[in-house]
Amino acid sequence: MADFMIRFLICNILLCGIIGILLFLKRILKNCLSSRMQYNLWFLLLGLLAVPFLPFRFFRLSELFVWLKNLSLVTTAQTEGHVDQTLHTNITNTQNWMEDFTLSVNRRTPSMIGYLLLALWVSGIIAMLILVIRSAIRLHTLKKSALPLQSHKVQKLYQRCLRDTGITKNIPIYSTAYLKSPIIVGCLKPCIYLPIHLISDDNEIDIQYMLLHELQHYRYKDGIANYLMNLAGMIYWFNPLVWYALKEMRSDREIACDTSVLKLLEPDDHVAYGNTLINFAEKISLTPFPFASGISGNMKQMKRRILNIASYEKPTLQKALKSITAFLLISVLLFGLTPFVSTYAADADHYQWNTSTKNCSQIDLSNYFGKYEGSFVLYDLKNDTWKIHNMKRASLRVAPNSTYKIYDALFGLEENIISPGNSFMNWNGTQYPFVAWNTDQTLPSAMSASVNWYFHSIDEQLGEDSVQEYLHKIGYGNEDLGNDSSSYWMESSLKISPIEQVELLAKLQNNSLEFVPENVEAVKDSIHIFSSSFGDFYGKTGTGRVNGQDINGWFIGFVENTDNTYFFATNIHHKTEATGGKAAEITLSILSDLNIWK
Repeated sequence: MADFMIRFLICNILLCGIIGILLFLKRILKNCLSSRMQYNLWFLLLGLLAVPFLPFRFFRLSELFVWLKNLSLVTTAQTEGHVDQTLHTNITNTQNWMEDFTLSVNRRTPSMIGYLLLALWVSGIIAMLILVIRSAIRLHTLKKSALPLQSHKVQKLYQRCLRDTGITKNIPIYSTAYLKSPIIVGCLKPCIYLPIHLISDDNEIDIQYMLLHELQHYRYKDGIANYLMNLAGMIYWFNPLVWYALKEMRSDREIACDTSVLKLLEPDDHVAYGNTLINFAEKISLTPFPFASGISGNMKQMKRRILNIASYEKPTLQKALKSITAFLLISVLLFGLTPFVSTYAADADHYQWNTSTKNCSQIDLSNYFGKYEGSFVLYDLKNDTWKIHNMKRASLRVAPNSTYKIYDALFGLEENIISPGNSFMNWNGTQYPFVAWNTDQTLPSAMSASVNWYFHSIDEQLGEDSVQEYLHKIGYGNEDLGNDSSSYWMESSLKISPIEQVELLAKLQNNSLEFVPENVEAVKDSIHIFSSSFGDFYGKTGTGRVNGQDINGWFIGFVENTDNTYFFATNIHHKTEATGGKAAEITLSILSDLNIWK
């Protein structure tokens, strides 16, 4: 949640720019847009304000938000000092089983900035909620004190206004001494409240115009808009441009209602309607209730409304088409900007997988995972079917840890840093915490013992630009190399989901990645674990160790036989003991029960 707040803050900066664009477009196209369309444009903004909270993404914006991740979480690999060792038992009693060595990384707790922003945001929402509740209590008091309209003259006038507006619903009307101007309240059960002084003045024309205005609010369901605007004001209480936009929306709403009233009147009555606003300008104040719609407004808004009345012209078909066209053009532009205010797009920690084109079924394998929160993905190549346990986590991107070495080795082979016939590297003499690391290595031995220095050497010779190009070429997860090229795959910036792991393994196996076939075979040989009557078993473990605790365990691979190939990926999470070895145990149990591997 702390990370969300930082992303939410960035989204607000982008929203300010979008509001500026909207205000600019409204200004230059004001002669093309009708007053109603100008008001409707604000609903597009309300939609944009909801986007940061939608539970899905529009597209990835990881590069724009790299600095965000560095602010909220700082991960650094520690190769000096205390280092923990993870050496998992040979669970199949096979000497070729791949030992899973991992180094611990240190991670700071999430930035206090995020938590402070969260606390401040929630406090502001609570304060706004208290103000809304106070206003609601005042409104409730007004309702209790109001009396049904007694004036038969005004009742007849009201019935005529209902007929003029084409409204058949019986909307109750009351009188009260606690208002300066009429209001309409409620969505499902709307009620109109008239101030007693308006009735006492006995000015039939003024009352008629004000009733027509309030009925237009009902006709266009402005009660719903009130709730949406107040909700937006509460959530975005800290954003001055959002508040300004909401104020402009309320002003445009009143102008749109004025225009709707003018359409009902004869041209000679337009001046009289404007005079009504002028005569009541001193009496009319801002509506004191958050969920009420009225004829009120400040003097600046009144001036805009009078000018709108003075310049009103009866709409024509040509003007209507021009207005709709301008509205659609602005809508398309704002829709194009929508992904930029999505916090999920900023997050990029979920893989958007289109299941509509896949033969995919979800299976419950909870009994295999025990205390671990995890996922299992299985792809049957022959039948083109997917079986997935825990779809939500199967699409969640997490650090690949040592499973990434499969592709790092492939990059090194492609660039001739190593070759299928000569993958030897001299040990540089540095003492590492694992005996298996303190010796010369080949690709099979380095893969078997997860020798970090071997793959770091490949990366150093590749260079960051080349690594980044390869990540993009194969579409590896979020493709985020980050700022530390020595540990980007170790609980750091690079992340991938179990579904993507399986997709990449399938591409590796059939070489649709378009690498040199001999290099692909060399990588496959390096992760070959054992053979049996079921075929050949390939796999690679990975363990994410943070602050001395194993929190992220991987086991990915495939079973290849003469008839079919099954690709799998298992990922587990827990605050302790979530290792690649444990993920492998879970995987083998599942594959055994599915009769894929015994």
